[in-house]
Amino acid sequence: MASRLQSPLRLVARQAGTILARTPVWNRPVTWATRVAFSTNAHHFFAAPHGKVAFTAGKYPHIERNKDFKMLSEEDVTYFKSILAPSSITQDSEDLETFNIDWLNKYRGQSKLVLKPSSTEQVSKILKYCNDHKLAVVPQGGNTGLVGGGVPVFDEIVVSMSNMNTVRSFDSVSGALVCDAGCILEVLDKYLEERGYLMPLDLGAKGSCHIGGNVSTNAGGLRLLRYGSLHGTVLGLEVVLPDGTVLDNLSTLRKDNTGYDLKQLFIGAEGTLGMVTGVSILAPKRPKAINVALLGLDTFDQVQAAFMRSKNELSEILSAFEFWDKAAIKLVKEHLVAGANDPLESLHNFYVLIETSGSNKEHDDEKLNTYLESLMVDEVIQDGVVAQDTTQIQNLWAIREGIPEACSKAGAVYKYDISMPVPVLYQAVEDMRARLVQSDAYGDGKLFTSVIGYGHVGDGNLHLNVAAEEFTAEATGLIEPFIFEWTAGHSGSISAEHGLGISKNNFLHYSKSASMIELMKRFKKMLDPNGIMNPYKYLPDK
Repeated sequence: MASRLQSPLRLVARQAGTILARTPVWNRPVTWATRVAFSTNAHHFFAAPHGKVAFTAGKYPHIERNKDFKMLSEEDVTYFKSILAPSSITQDSEDLETFNIDWLNKYRGQSKLVLKPSSTEQVSKILKYCNDHKLAVVPQGGNTGLVGGGVPVFDEIVVSMSNMNTVRSFDSVSGALVCDAGCILEVLDKYLEERGYLMPLDLGAKGSCHIGGNVSTNAGGLRLLRYGSLHGTVLGLEVVLPDGTVLDNLSTLRKDNTGYDLKQLFIGAEGTLGMVTGVSILAPKRPKAINVALLGLDTFDQVQAAFMRSKNELSEILSAFEFWDKAAIKLVKEHLVAGANDPLESLHNFYVLIETSGSNKEHDDEKLNTYLESLMVDEVIQDGVVAQDTTQIQNLWAIREGIPEACSKAGAVYKYDISMPVPVLYQAVEDMRARLVQSDAYGDGKLFTSVIGYGHVGDGNLHLNVAAEEFTAEATGLIEPFIFEWTAGHSGSISAEHGLGISKNNFLHYSKSASMIELMKRFKKMLDPNGIMNPYKYLPDK
C-alpha cells in the first residue's frame, strides 16, 4: 500500500527526518501515468430508459420555440445528403436519443437530425445552408456537459464533431499542437505522451470530451493550477461563423500583437457565435517525476493552511491541490470500487490530494518530504499517505475523479460549479445544508439526501452537489436562486468552468453587469443575426 505518514508524536520522537526526509518513502521511480477516469464515456453511466427523461421544453415552459426558425423538411435532408456520406447522417429515432439527452439524464431535446461532418468545408456548407433557411443548430462534442448547453431544446439540428478527429500537426520544438475540434482529450494526451509532452487540460471526462467542446466551454479541470486556463494556452482557432465564413486563425505563435484577439470571443462562447472546427494549443513538456499524496484533515482552516504552505514550499512543482469533504468520500465508498482504495485508516472531515510534477525526482521528493513533515509536526494534518508507484497514483486519483459519478448514483443531482475567495469556499456547502435542514427537506425520507463539496482549492472553484430523490420544481426552488445570490454576495462567479447553457443563462446578472450583458447581446446579434447558433441558451431570455 501507499507509504503512510507517521503520527505527529511518533514522528517527532523519531526525529522526523528519519521517516520522511532521510528514508525515501518511494521505493520505485514514479513516472507519469494516465489516470483512471471513472467518467470515461460518462454519458453511458446511467441505464434509466430515455423515455423517462422529461423534455427540456416541458421543464422550462417559459421558453417558446422561435417561430422564425424553419421546420426541417425532406428537401433540407436531401441537401445534407448531397454533401455528407450516408453514415454521417442520423435520423433513426433510437439513435437520435444519444444526441438528444445529456449524460446526466436531466435535459432532453427533440432533434430529428444529426449531421457529422468530416471537414471544415462541410461544416461551412451546413451552417451556410442552415443560416440561409433559418434552421437552428446545436454544435455538439462529447456530450459531457453539465448545464444542458450541448443538447437541443426543441428540434434544432445537431452538428456533431465526432468525425473530425485528426491531429493536423505538432511542433516538437515549441510544443504547438494543431488538431480537429472533435479529437478526444485523452487521445490527444496519449498522442503527446509519445512525444514527451502533455495536454495542459485534464478532466474527469477526458475519455469522452472533445477538445472543441473544452474550448467552447472554457473547461478548467485539474491542471489549471499549474498550466492556467484555455484563454492562455489556446494559440489559435479555426471557427465557422453562422453564415459559413471560415475564420482561419490556427496560429502557432505565442506572441502575436496584431489586431483584436478574436479567438478569445469563441473560448467559452458555448457555440453561440460560431462553431470551433480546429484548435491550436500549447502543450507543455511532460514531467519526468510525479508524486501524489492524500491527506486527512479536521477543518477547512487546516485545508487552507496546507494550501498556503504548498504554494510557499512546493511552488514550481505543485501541479494539483484538490479537496473533498466527508460526505463525498462516504458516497465514493458506498457506490464505487474506488472507495476500497481509500488508504487512510479512519474517516476525516476533509481530504486533500496534492500532486507535484517536475524534472528531477530527487529534488521533488526532498521538497515534498519537507512539506509533509512540517504539516505533521504542526498538526495541520492528522493522517496521510504517499503513492509509491503508478498504480497507487491512479488509485488515489480515482477517488477524486470518482466523486461526480458517486454523487450521481445517489439520486438526482443538482450540480453547481461556482468560484469565490478561498476563505469562504466551504461556507457555501455549510450554508446550503443549513438552508435545507431549516426547510425540513434534508435527511432520511426527505426531499434531499446529501450535500457535498469538493473541488480545486488552487483556483477557488467549488463543486457543490446536492442529491435529491428526483428533479422537481420544489427541489429546484429551494436551491435556486439562493445559491446564486449567496455566490454574488461573496464576490464569486455562478459558473467557474462548466458554462451557462440553459440552466444558468437567466442568472447571468449575478456575475455580470447589465452593460456587459448588453454588449454580449450585441456581439451575438452581429455574428449570428438569425440567432440559429445554439438558441435558447447562454444569454438571458428574460
